[in-house]
Amino acid sequence: METVASLTPVLAVAASLIAVPTGLSSRSGNLREAWTFLAAGLTFCLVASMVPSVLAGQAPTFTIADVIPGAPIQFRVDALGLLFALVSSFLWIVTEAYAIGYMRGLNEHAQTRFFTFFSLSIFSAVGVAFSANLFTMYLFYELLSFATYPLVTHKQDAESRTSGRKYLTNIVGTSIGLVLPAMIVVASLTGTLDFAHPGGLAGKVGNVWIWILLAMFVFGFAKAALMPFHSWLPAAMVAPTPVSALLHAVAVVKVGAFCILRIVTGVFGVDLLRSIGAGQLLIAAAAVTMILASCIALTQDGLKRRLAYSTVAQLAYIVFGAGLLNAWGLTGGIFHIVAHAFGKITLFFCAGAIYVTTHETKISRMAGIGRRMPLTMLAFFIASLSIIGIPPTAGFLSKWYLLNGCLSDGRWVLACLLVVSSMLNAAYFLPIAYKAFFCTDEEALHSGPVREAPLFCLIPLCLTAVISVALFFYPDIFLELAHRAIGM
Repeated sequence: METVASLTPVLAVAASLIAVPTGLSSRSGNLREAWTFLAAGLTFCLVASMVPSVLAGQAPTFTIADVIPGAPIQFRVDALGLLFALVSSFLWIVTEAYAIGYMRGLNEHAQTRFFTFFSLSIFSAVGVAFSANLFTMYLFYELLSFATYPLVTHKQDAESRTSGRKYLTNIVGTSIGLVLPAMIVVASLTGTLDFAHPGGLAGKVGNVWIWILLAMFVFGFAKAALMPFHSWLPAAMVAPTPVSALLHAVAVVKVGAFCILRIVTGVFGVDLLRSIGAGQLLIAAAAVTMILASCIALTQDGLKRRLAYSTVAQLAYIVFGAGLLNAWGLTGGIFHIVAHAFGKITLFFCAGAIYVTTHETKISRMAGIGRRMPLTMLAFFIASLSIIGIPPTAGFLSKWYLLNGCLSDGRWVLACLLVVSSMLNAAYFLPIAYKAFFCTDEEALHSGPVREAPLFCLIPLCLTAVISVALFFYPDIFLELAHRAIGM
C-alpha cells in the first residue's frame, strides 16, 4: 500500500474524546448523551471516510511522536484496521442508544461515569485498530484494559470488585508478562516493530524461538480469551448488559483477536509461519477452546454466562482461521470479527431487554417469554442462527470460508471439528428460542399482553438482527477489506 500523510486517522481516534469533558461537567443527562451521540457519529463518519482511500491502495498515516527508534507512536490505516474500526465505531452508535434505554430503564447510578469510560474505551479500540506498529498497539491495548475496568466494576459491590480484580490481573498480567518481553525480543532482533515489514525474524532466530515468541503473543493478548486465560470473561458478566455488549462485540474481546491477527500477518508473516508449521499452535489452542467452552456453555443456566462462554468459543474461530494460514482461513477469521460482532451484540441486547422488562436472568425461567416479548426473542433467534452458522446470516459466510480453509489443505479432521463445534452452538442456543415460543400454557412462566422493552432497547436489537441477515446478501465491502488485509 502507498503511505499517504493524513490527519484523518488521528482525528478518527480522538473524536470519541469529545464526549468526555462535556459528560463530566454536565448535570443534564440529555446533554451528556447528545454529546456522546455526536462523538460516536463523528467517529464513524471519519472512519468511513477513509474507505475509498484504502480501497484505492492508499494507507493514510499520521505520526504523533518518535519515542523509540523504529517504533514511533504512529497511526496507519490499512484494510484490516479499517474493517475493525468500521465495526467498532458503528456498533458504538447502536450500543449508545441501547445503553440509554437500559440505564434509564433500571435507573442505574453513576451514568455520567459510565458513558465517560465507554467513550474512552472506544477511543482505545480505534487506537488499536489504526496502530502502525506493535509499540503503538501495545499502548492502546493497555489503555483499553484500564478504561474498561470502571465499567466492569460499575455496580461497586463485593462481587463486581472481585471480578474487576480478576479482569485486570488476567489481561494486564499476561500483557506485561508475555507480550512486553516478546515485543522487546522482536525489536532487538529485527530493529523494527512496524506492521508493514512482516517476516523480519526469518533467519534471525531458530524455529523453536519463533514458536515460543508466537505463543507469548497469542496467550499474552488474553483479551482473546483463549483457554486457559479465559476466566476473566465470564467473571466480567457482573457488569451492566451494555458493558457486556461492549466487552463481547464492540471492543475488548475483538481487540484481543484483532491483535493476534495483526501479529500473524504483520509481525511474523504468513509465509514464515507456514514454512515452520507454526499454525499448528494457533489451531490447537483454538480447537481446545472451541470445544471446551461450548461444552461449558451447555451447563450454564444464567443467560449472560452462557453467552459469555459462547463468546470464548466464537473468538477461537478467529484464531483458528489465522492458524490455517491460507487465503480461505484468514478471510473467514477476519470476516468472523464482523459476523460475530453483530450476532453476539444482538444476543446481549436481548438479554438486557429481558432483564429490564421481566428481571429474569435464568434460562430455566424463560419458558413462554417469546409470547410476551416476540420481537426481542425473534431477534434472539436470528442472532442465534448467525452464531451457529446457518444461512441466511453472516455467520454462515465466515464458517463457510473457515470450512473451505480446512478442505483446501485436506484437513478433514479440522473440518469435522468445525461441524461439531457448530452443532454444540445449536445445542445451547436453539432450545432457548424454542421454549420461548413453543411451550404449553402450563409450562409458560410468562403470560399476559405483549410488553417489550423501551424503544431505546428494542430498536437497536432489531437493527443489529436485521444487519446480521443483510450481511449475508451484502458482505462485499468487508470481504474486500479482508482480501486486501491478507494480500493473498
